[in-house]
Amino acid sequence: MDGQIQDSIKPPVPSSIDELGLEFTLIRDITLKTIFRRSLSNIIDIAEALCVSVPIAQLVIDNCKEQGLIETLGARGASPTATLRYQLTDGGKARALDSLSQSEYYGALPVPLSDFWKQTARQGIANVNITQETLEASLSHLVLPDGMLDQLGPAVNSGRSVLLYGPPGNGKSSISNGIRDALGDNIFLPRFLEYSGQVISLYDPIVHSLAKPEEFDPNALRRLGPTFDQRYVLCRRPSVMTGGELTLDMLDLNYNPVSRTYQAPLQLKATGGVFIVDDLGRQQEPPQALINRWIVPMEQHFDILTLQSGQKFMVPFDTLVIFSTNFTPSEMFDGAALRRIYYKIKVDNPNQEDFIKVFVKTCRHYRLTPDENVLMHLLKNKYPEVNNQFASYHAPFLIDQSLSICDYEGRDRALTTDLVDRAWENLFLSE
Repeated sequence: MDGQIQDSIKPPVPSSIDELGLEFTLIRDITLKTIFRRSLSNIIDIAEALCVSVPIAQLVIDNCKEQGLIETLGARGASPTATLRYQLTDGGKARALDSLSQSEYYGALPVPLSDFWKQTARQGIANVNITQETLEASLSHLVLPDGMLDQLGPAVNSGRSVLLYGPPGNGKSSISNGIRDALGDNIFLPRFLEYSGQVISLYDPIVHSLAKPEEFDPNALRRLGPTFDQRYVLCRRPSVMTGGELTLDMLDLNYNPVSRTYQAPLQLKATGGVFIVDDLGRQQEPPQALINRWIVPMEQHFDILTLQSGQKFMVPFDTLVIFSTNFTPSEMFDGAALRRIYYKIKVDNPNQEDFIKVFVKTCRHYRLTPDENVLMHLLKNKYPEVNNQFASYHAPFLIDQSLSICDYEGRDRALTTDLVDRAWENLFLSE
């Protein structure tokens, strides 16, 4: 959908200060701090830094001039089209410094939380309709048992929670990533949020992948300005993956006492996308405690966060949560928790037929010709030693280790039975 964005999901461009939805004192203070910290004087640069249109930036400047906080320096150059330059007055500098002592935040004006609720509804995860062909394509690199896609498809399209469980090494994490890739379209997310005068950083370049900008017709008589509110960024539906490092604290607002601003928690950054909790059961927190933290958001589609002052407020929870675990679900959760996870899909060890498919596909991935003698040696001589317990990760493990031996010993990169035997020693430990 790059370059072709549905008009129905675009956050409208504000045409007045009132449509920014913010208290003017907050707008004024952020403007003064931005001019002060970045030494800006040109109205175009000021508008770009605040992520607003030039006319709105001019209205803010004019208001600050009336309050004696900003003064005009005059235009640079004699051209009739030269823009005026501005600087802070002594009173403006004092106000900027006072505001910086309360919050170091400056730059893009934030989006009110109430507007974020509306934007989230316009582009909700439940509105995404993933077709069977799309899901198959995103998981085509995996060998899945018959019927698996028939379970995954409805689960993903529902936008509700999914639990993938089963023995390790059979692709639960890869399936989660494939589901993320199948979501393919773009959404708008605020750079920063505002609630009760507090600024919350939401956009995270580590989590969010920017989409291509809108394409303008070069043959148009007049190039139009942006068609959406520039306080938002256009990005792919986000995907947040966390594993054994997840703690309950990571699901709360993170307050920076130096800048006096907040960082959004992981699940808020995942709004409109996927939150993957990998290796559930290996966190310091008990699995039941983690699930309990998610119950209300998953069922009610809102989450509750808390400011430093103790004030609580609601934020949208529009996220497909995928839990992945190697443990038996009934041993980790009580019945009430399991009931609230709508889709529970077992990802089991492959049978012999599927293992052969994995082996062949992995050989082709490494640009090797599948060797029938090596495969038969594994099936007849090696796997009977472990009661024919196949796993999907075995083939990549054995092939990668065999090629590492080839590279080290200067041999041609090819599979042989002796190489596989040497790699096998690292696959299963002798007790």
